[in-house]
Amino acid sequence: MRKLMAFFVALLGLTTACGQKNFENNDVKGFAALAKDSNVVVLDVRSAEEYAEGHIQGAVLIDQGKDDFMETVQATLTKDKTIAVYCRSGRRSANAAGRLAGVGYKCVNLIGSIIAWKAAEMPVIKENNK
Repeated sequence: MRKLMAFFVALLGLTTACGQKNFENNDVKGFAALAKDSNVVVLDVRSAEEYAEGHIQGAVLIDQGKDDFMETVQATLTKDKTIAVYCRSGRRSANAAGRLAGVGYKCVNLIGSIIAWKAAEMPVIKENNK
């Protein structure tokens, strides 16, 4: 029940954060399939501490809360790959996806983010390496 409640809170946050939608949203199943594609980069936009607590395998960490977020993304990620973005609940990833899409990246946001991912019993890695 607690996981279900967290999912709905995350979904509510996502809908509020997505006023102007210029990116796609995907559920856990679709996001997991997308993450396996070699033309997709999985981007975790949480803090390093959150990332260390558990992240999706292969995810690149770039903290959306840092002042140099956009500069780091543009220096790290190319626009020829789809960026699959997630955070904790969906608010930061929706914000990041919107910002990235605004400068030409093709982005897909994980609905409910890592909360939904874990609720679906998908694997997470607990190591602190980017």
